[in-house]
Amino acid sequence: MAIKFRIITKRFFIYTNIAMAILLLLSCLASYLNPQNWWVITFLGLGFPFLLLIVCLYLLVWLILQKPRLALISGIALLLSFKSISVFFAFHPFTHFNEKKEPGSIRIVTWNVARFIELKKNNNEGSGIRKKMFAQLKAQNADILCLQEFHTATRSDYYNNISAIQEELHYPYYNFVYDLDGDSLYYSSIIFSRFPIVDSGFYRYPRPTLPEVLLQADIDIGHDTIRVFTTHLQSVQLRKKDYEKIHKITEVEDSLVSNSKNILSKIKVGFTNRSIQANIISNILGDSPHPVIFCGDLNDVPNSYTYFQVRGDLQDAFLKKGFGIGRSFSGLSPTLRIDYIFADRHFTIHQFKRTVKKLSDHYMLTADISLKHS
Repeated sequence: MAIKFRIITKRFFIYTNIAMAILLLLSCLASYLNPQNWWVITFLGLGFPFLLLIVCLYLLVWLILQKPRLALISGIALLLSFKSISVFFAFHPFTHFNEKKEPGSIRIVTWNVARFIELKKNNNEGSGIRKKMFAQLKAQNADILCLQEFHTATRSDYYNNISAIQEELHYPYYNFVYDLDGDSLYYSSIIFSRFPIVDSGFYRYPRPTLPEVLLQADIDIGHDTIRVFTTHLQSVQLRKKDYEKIHKITEVEDSLVSNSKNILSKIKVGFTNRSIQANIISNILGDSPHPVIFCGDLNDVPNSYTYFQVRGDLQDAFLKKGFGIGRSFSGLSPTLRIDYIFADRHFTIHQFKRTVKKLSDHYMLTADISLKHS
């Protein structure tokens, strides 16, 4: 009886190992397949970090039990997953960020500021999140700021954040696009620069995606012109009720089916709309006559079609100089790196850091780069 139990148990672990290895390999396909046609694979791609962990644990167990032939199941799957692993995890454990900029380098900051949390003017000194966010921006001493979910206003009872950043943080140049409306409240992405912006533009994404924009600023850095892009891609649009449903699912408080239906539908829409936007960005970045820097909130993980389309041949600053998973969104899952700084091959990336302070629901990213010939 004991022998039969051991045989059944061993077979169970072998079969589940094979199943997890297959799922891992399928999740890696998410970076190649357009979600408009392969949204199920794209869903699976979100589970890549967890599948990777499970497969690694199987590998470790088989090696401890001295079963090298069975360890090959996980080993082969990990080798075939190398491309996805290489963009998921950065391998630079001993890098140090020097707060003092080196001569000739350009410091870039990208941050989804979540409207600075406080839209309307107030005297709430106990909160003051907007002031803390301004202080954090000031401390970076960056040359270029790319901010997403940026909010400003011309009404006297709301914050005019453009004027405030120009005056308090000393960024005389900016590119911001908005539609005039009756509320005089404006929301979009924005590029601030301490170098002159000699040309600018924007691209609107088509429906059915949300009315986000891809901003462009041609910046004169003294001896050259570089082209900086920033954008915020279609979010999942989860509301408070959706987060409550996710909590119920994780706590097994209610029906998995009823709570998942609306959430999965929103995630699917987000996937497909971001793929449309990513294809547009890829074409526009490829047409640039100047060296390109791209900063933004892609609302998608590295193991995704969106990431690979937008990045293309660009360098990922986190992968070049960071370490670990590089989580940039503070909610839902610790695996969500969805904010990025990319630079083309004309640039050298010197250093990178995340500022892990929960002011916005995203973490600020900073990178120092320079043109190679300078």
